[in-house]
Amino acid sequence: MQNIFNTRKNKISKLKIYRKNNTTFLPKEIPDNLFKACPNCNENITNEEWESNLYVCSKCGHHLRIGAPERIRELCDINSFDEFDAEITTFNEENFYQYDEKLEKAKANSGINEAVVCGIGEISGKKVVICAMDSNFMMGSMGKVVGEKITRSIEYATLKKLPLIIATASGGARMQEGIISLMQMAKTSSALKKHNDKGLLYITILTDPTTGGVSASFAMLGDIIIAEPNALIGFAGKIVIEKTINESLPEEFQRSEFLLKKGFVDFIVSRNKLKDTIHKLLILHGVK
Repeated sequence: MQNIFNTRKNKISKLKIYRKNNTTFLPKEIPDNLFKACPNCNENITNEEWESNLYVCSKCGHHLRIGAPERIRELCDINSFDEFDAEITTFNEENFYQYDEKLEKAKANSGINEAVVCGIGEISGKKVVICAMDSNFMMGSMGKVVGEKITRSIEYATLKKLPLIIATASGGARMQEGIISLMQMAKTSSALKKHNDKGLLYITILTDPTTGGVSASFAMLGDIIIAEPNALIGFAGKIVIEKTINESLPEEFQRSEFLLKKGFVDFIVSRNKLKDTIHKLLILHGVK
């Protein structure tokens, strides 16, 4: 009996050795772009986790830039957003060199027709007019169509006596449109004056980046100015200013936290608390 067990044991051992020597282990295929590294702390995070966390790093809290569609989904109740003027697009009226090609590339990269998405929606049941800029479209630059869409949204909010929310993300005026782009600063600001004269609420959300002609017009005119953490907010670039004044500027210069200390923004809110914060502000100001 012992011999039978020993024989069987030897056969099993030989079988294990054979399998070990003749088994090919293929590496498991990992889908491309499964992970995205945080640009601040270099932590590798799955795209699924980025999306579920509103593109905020779960390790260090760094806020990635997001597009206008993502911003709308973040702020508005599900299926409550109705877009204004989605069909309006820019054409190269000034025949600026390669502007047409840049516009087509921007549309393909961003999935939208212009650098801002505007419409009416609800935030926790409160009806608002909302505009969300998109830095994926030519760095969110403001040209005639962006200015027109924002102005129409302001005028609609004034007509319907609704609060207005604008999330900014822009490098400033669009150079390809010259003086026409600069005119949008006065145009949007003038419309906001009428909205303000009616005693209506205007909230701005300053995100990374908010600079140039946008920061010098409607971005800084909010009754309440909210900023996301560590967002770049300013007019001219830091290097330009340093060379102009021939002095070094603080490391935190033109960041949300620096502006909060200087009184240029009212408070800084993390993205996952932004919708709830705005809802509380709407209630505080009697929005029904």
